[in-house]
Amino acid sequence: MASARPKGFRLLAVALRSRKSGSMLALGFSSGLPYALLIGTLNAWLGDVKVNLATIGVLSWIGLAYAFKFLWSPVVDRLVLPGFGRLGRRKSWIMLCQMVMVLAFVGLAFTDPVTDIGRFALFAVMAALGSATQDVAVDAWRIDVADEQTPVELLSAIYQLGYRIASIVGGAFALFLAARISWSLVFLIMAALIGVMILVALVAPDTARPPAGADEAALAQPGELDARARMTALAIVGVSWLWAIVTIGRFMVAMLAPTLPGVVRPSAGDFMKYSGPWIVVATVLVPLAVAAMLNRLRARGRYVQPPGAAARSGGAADHLYTALISPLIELTRRLGWGVLGVMGLILTYTLCYNIWASFAFPFYLDFLHYSKDEVAFASKVFGIGMTILGIGIGGVLFARLGRFPTVLIGAILPILGNFLYADLADGGAGIDAFAHLLRLDLLASAIGSDQRMTRLLLAITYENISTGIAGAAFVAYLSSIVTKRYAAVQYSLLSSLTFLIGSLARGVAGEAFDRLGYAVVFRQTALVGLVAILFVLLEWGRSARVAAPREPGDTGLAA
Repeated sequence: MASARPKGFRLLAVALRSRKSGSMLALGFSSGLPYALLIGTLNAWLGDVKVNLATIGVLSWIGLAYAFKFLWSPVVDRLVLPGFGRLGRRKSWIMLCQMVMVLAFVGLAFTDPVTDIGRFALFAVMAALGSATQDVAVDAWRIDVADEQTPVELLSAIYQLGYRIASIVGGAFALFLAARISWSLVFLIMAALIGVMILVALVAPDTARPPAGADEAALAQPGELDARARMTALAIVGVSWLWAIVTIGRFMVAMLAPTLPGVVRPSAGDFMKYSGPWIVVATVLVPLAVAAMLNRLRARGRYVQPPGAAARSGGAADHLYTALISPLIELTRRLGWGVLGVMGLILTYTLCYNIWASFAFPFYLDFLHYSKDEVAFASKVFGIGMTILGIGIGGVLFARLGRFPTVLIGAILPILGNFLYADLADGGAGIDAFAHLLRLDLLASAIGSDQRMTRLLLAITYENISTGIAGAAFVAYLSSIVTKRYAAVQYSLLSSLTFLIGSLARGVAGEAFDRLGYAVVFRQTALVGLVAILFVLLEWGRSARVAAPREPGDTGLAA
């Protein structure tokens, strides 16, 4: 008789002892380190050597690689890498990307950004593409290896823990080193750390590849859509994605090309504001609508292959169809109309606390008039520690309460954080009263902290713990929505939505902060959190009512 699955803290203890959990911690670190270096620390290097702000702005677009990684996720999901394939289905891509990043960071270390900014930018792009592609493979690996003893919720929390540790190493620790050694040596050290992660990936477990050609062969079965319907769908989705890729590529070329005198260089913010919505439509909404229509046609028996008929499309076309269209068909077929609720949850869940992330430093430094040293300690050292604590609490909540209760808690807590920051913007009277009630003001005074710093630390404590819980909950939820068969494409598509929508919303938020002030906008964005709660409750109800069909070999992780 099979032993019962452990629950609660026993499940957590069993999971943390497994090789999968240790590998997940290291892979989370491997994902977080290059992001911290490329999005933040690299700009500190450029500013330190007096590279002009316009040039720094040119390099800011490399973050778009993370937003649009789903465009090449089918390649990661389907292509067997020559010479690397025997290392494992996901590990082969992870290790290749890690090698690319090591070479790119070494290249950055040996390039002077003052005298050779073009070569420096090339290595930065190389690192960003390697990092974003690694994220696709790591996300798929996490979903693939999850099982009853090491559920995806705990792996997601462990991933977030490794990611946040890397944020400290690639952010605060890298800056600490840069004050004492050269920037080139700092990036060599970071490249060496990624090199160590290659060894960890080498011994990580992996899952078997599906039989070669199985998906393509299934297309010839009676009742499946015929070649005309498949090729029409492939053409519509292919054109939509190709347009998005070309649009992004043209923007990237324009960003890097020399500008003529008097010509304003393109803005990444304007690109996200004006082109971003259409890219979301072309890359997400159009493919999902096509997939839903194909499911409808198949259910009604239209444009399907009759018994005894053979598929008429070529092998390459079938391969593209199974890589691009099949993951979306499976998602919309499994979720039905519930996919609209899933989209609503994804689009609203993180906006409440992510919408003002780009304005945190101006808020602390210019509006509240904290010093740079105070903000660096509070947000980059103390704050990340609180985020890690929140992630740990999120993992415990998953073990004790389950998936949707934790997701709901993660939706509620940041709303209160918004009101806390609104109070901070108004002078912090509420925070001061709370600190006095618990005698935290006396404790702060005893260790040499003043009231202003206590106020900031309390706000950051609550904000980062709550968003740590919410972040762990959100990653775990997304991981549970996708199916293992199409993990890379489905997860990349869904997770990229948060980056795109967040980038678009921040453009609106910037104007609102200028017009209405911080306190008003903080309270208004809390309303987005209320919408997220509604979608969580709807999705919880849908998940409770509808049992998702399981595929052979699936562990039932999909909601």
